[in-house]
Amino acid sequence: MKKLLALALSMTLTAGVLTACGKEEPSSDPGAQTPSQTALQGKVSTNGSTSVEKVMGALIESFREVEPGITVTYDPTGSGAGLEAASNGTADIGLSSRGLKDSEKENLTEIVVARDGIAVVVHPDNPVENLTVEEIASIAKGEITDWAQVGGGQEKIAFIGREAGSGTRGAFEELTETTDQCQYTQELTSTGAVIAAVSTTPGAIGYVSLSAVEDGVRSVQVGGVPCSEETVLDGSYPIQRPFVFAVKTDEPLSEAAQAFVDFATDPANGELYAAAGVVPAFGE
Repeated sequence: MKKLLALALSMTLTAGVLTACGKEEPSSDPGAQTPSQTALQGKVSTNGSTSVEKVMGALIESFREVEPGITVTYDPTGSGAGLEAASNGTADIGLSSRGLKDSEKENLTEIVVARDGIAVVVHPDNPVENLTVEEIASIAKGEITDWAQVGGGQEKIAFIGREAGSGTRGAFEELTETTDQCQYTQELTSTGAVIAAVSTTPGAIGYVSLSAVEDGVRSVQVGGVPCSEETVLDGSYPIQRPFVFAVKTDEPLSEAAQAFVDFATDPANGELYAAAGVVPAFGE
């Protein structure tokens, strides 16, 4: 009997040691993200604007650290396609780089998560440093066709923009009051393509998200105001637009999708937007 009791006690002590050895110690890194205790599982599909790529990349990467059981996907199809996907239920969240139209608000609710400046970009060798909104509109409509008309050299203007349905295009045309009036030399399907075209065309001018401006192009001042995070935040830069999460009005999100929206609109995560070159705009 004593041998049996001794064996039982030995097994109990061994199990306790194994449990203690296998216990995960908390991270000593004060900056480490703490995983959620809810242990949520699931997938979240997002679809839409190519302009939000940097924002979504930052959000998804940081959210994964908090909710490792949730997979968030991002399909950069353009604002129009993203809103349609959210409306017909093929995406949990539609991503738009323009505000929703009244007709779209009949089925969708918009959540403004950030504000972005639309930079007007030219070839680095272009000497023009400042344009008014009116001059930009006249260039877009084909009324100004040579850079000499706005203080530049004798160079024909090539106006380059996005395809119909693009949130960037919709916002640019609305803000410059040129909707359905623009005379495009090229209509391209991504922000990167616009950057590439302007960077290789000396007489080109185009528009892109502030966060997308690269060394191959140069943004001009608009009305004497540079396009920067500071001027977007204080409202002085005139050509700016919202970044929107759109969700179906009459259907609740899944727990996983709601967790991602909550994370994306948490003021504590505002630095993720700043790092992506835009200004957080929670609660608008």
